[in-house]
Amino acid sequence: MKKTFTINVDGEDRSITADPAMPLLYALRNGLGKKGPKFGCGLAQCGACTILHDGVPIRSCVMPVAAATGKVRTLDGLGTAAKPHPVQQAFIAEEAGQCEFCMSGWIMTATALLEKDPRRSDEEIREALAGLKCRCGTHMSILRAIKRAAADMAS
Repeated sequence: MKKTFTINVDGEDRSITADPAMPLLYALRNGLGKKGPKFGCGLAQCGACTILHDGVPIRSCVMPVAAATGKVRTLDGLGTAAKPHPVQQAFIAEEAGQCEFCMSGWIMTATALLEKDPRRSDEEIREALAGLKCRCGTHMSILRAIKRAAADMAS
């Protein structure tokens, strides 16, 4: 049975009528027009669907829309073309994306990590990124981008 939910997405309250068990990813992409989170595996294993829920990286492909009771932040709402978020700017500067299908996972996870404290060790960065997949193999560029963003955010 469908219900109407109000979800705060990228700082704006949005309403959607859906089955409570429907994955949040479907609500974001199909109902609310967000293009940042992508469907990758549907099993919370690749990270392409990552969003921030109250500042915590969450795989939206397995989170029911009914559970989205806090603030949802997507790649779409992170920064703008004119003023990208420091993590987005670092990914651009390091040319970290190729196909960019997985970028929501990497950028949103790095954002959550660095906004809490940008002074992170290599080990902390690698641990936070564990489980994310990039089929293009740009892992080293991604790590350079995150370290660049960390330095920019710490200064």
